[in-house]
Amino acid sequence: MRSHDYGRDILSTPKRKKVPEIAAEPGLVVEDPASGFCGAVVKFEYGQVVLEDRHGRHRLFPLHPAGFLVDGKPVTLVKPMPQPQKPKITASGSVKVEGLRAQTAKASRIWVEGKHDAELVERVWGHDLRVEGIVVEPLHGVDELPQRIAEFGTAPHRRLGVLVDHLVANSKEQRVVDQIRDDNVLVTGHPYVDIWQAVKPAAVKIKAWPQIPRGVDWKTGVCAQLGWGETWEGWQRVLNSVSSYRDIESDLLGAVERLIDFVTVAQD
Repeated sequence: MRSHDYGRDILSTPKRKKVPEIAAEPGLVVEDPASGFCGAVVKFEYGQVVLEDRHGRHRLFPLHPAGFLVDGKPVTLVKPMPQPQKPKITASGSVKVEGLRAQTAKASRIWVEGKHDAELVERVWGHDLRVEGIVVEPLHGVDELPQRIAEFGTAPHRRLGVLVDHLVANSKEQRVVDQIRDDNVLVTGHPYVDIWQAVKPAAVKIKAWPQIPRGVDWKTGVCAQLGWGETWEGWQRVLNSVSSYRDIESDLLGAVERLIDFVTVAQD
């Protein structure tokens, strides 16, 4: 009860000032007023907080209300709320499927022109392909493509995606691809002479891929000019430089993504 003549009721209970609660995030510097120990939050053990002072000494303190000082003012330390885990991202930029179990391969396939192409696709898109149950197989040359398609026997549930190197206008590769007339086959490609060139030069720590004269094997010429040794040594250098899709040129990224989308449609 309050009196206008005599001011505040002397029998009323004064309001207590609320002590703020602060999450004890690692690194937060607090002081225990009872002991004078000042240190940074390190971790929690048995419901208590561990502090480390500037000499590296650790001490354990209970989490009492208003039990610590921050900047000279009393606070109540509370354990931080656990942060939601961010989804892990694969090398292709997709969300990683945790606990992935091997599944039976589906009937559809992706064909690429050689071993190096297959290894690079695996490096970037391997997780995605295992999720979908799609197998990548080497074609060993685009010349045999029409015959291989006929032998494979396509169907709506048995599709083929084909990745072709050096797929540019008026090239041998383009002339072969133009022969394909099958709704269950999708051919995509990139403009590079070899799949190595689809890796960004910065990823392999060079300014640009060397210009190799006609008549010289491209991989051999590249390794000779860059001092990379044998071609197998050069390929290991290139492959090991790729950690994610960011190391790959957009021409190849788009080509492979379209193939994966195509062969994962209408699966049984």
